[in-house]
Amino acid sequence: MDKPVDDATTRRSRGLERAFDIFDCLRNSRRPMRPNEIASAMGAPRSTIYELIGVLLKLEALEYQGGEGRVFLGRKLFLFGAAYSEQSDLLRHCSELLGEIVEETRETAQFCLLDGNKYTVAMMREGSRPFRISSSVGERTPIPWTASGRLLLDHLSDGEILSFVPPEDFRLPSGDWLDPATYLAEVRQASRDGFFTFDSIVDSYTHCFAVPVRRPDGRAAATLCLVAPRADARRNRSDYLDCLLRSAERLRVFFLNDASDKDLARFATAG
Repeated sequence: MDKPVDDATTRRSRGLERAFDIFDCLRNSRRPMRPNEIASAMGAPRSTIYELIGVLLKLEALEYQGGEGRVFLGRKLFLFGAAYSEQSDLLRHCSELLGEIVEETRETAQFCLLDGNKYTVAMMREGSRPFRISSSVGERTPIPWTASGRLLLDHLSDGEILSFVPPEDFRLPSGDWLDPATYLAEVRQASRDGFFTFDSIVDSYTHCFAVPVRRPDGRAAATLCLVAPRADARRNRSDYLDCLLRSAERLRVFFLNDASDKDLARFATAG
């Protein structure tokens, strides 16, 4: 007979989950927030959130920013992230690879993956152009807005994709509606081609290239991407795709030779 979990253990588990929910709320907002704003955004009791924020402030996992009692992610989380980066062979390898892509193409290169049911740029190297083309690392973006979004879900059935992607995420930044049937057709075509490119939905002057980095089971664990001015993207399309495809193969081989399947699996979270 299983031993019942005591109330104190249950409360600690719920408190830990709520603490990570607070971190996610602040990360998604990208700005300092008052505790009552956090509670409202999370739909959680204010008393609980105030208590947890007090604990997290003492631990330096949160810190005051912006005045009027606002809080944001703290220095302790930065130190945790720095320690992780120092010990991650994958991140070091990705960083070196992105640098080589930028050196060859002069364009902005990105390592991208899923974060729950959103897309995020996990790592980026800006191009060597005099003007800046970049996006915010770690910002969660609706999957249908992205070139990578045609590859990261191609292991799912059409029904599973539509269940996974929130319906409101088919509303584009312009206010236009992306027909889910069109999106699904693009997913299937991208899977057959082994890449996807399109004029950016987010801005009016860049073109995005994405190729998958696949696990041994065929699932896209991540993508390598280039973001380039549209004229240059058209002129250098074959060269850019060739560079990305070669780089993705190198990263796939690295996964196979140097990373465990468990480490690799955590980069593909859909389904």
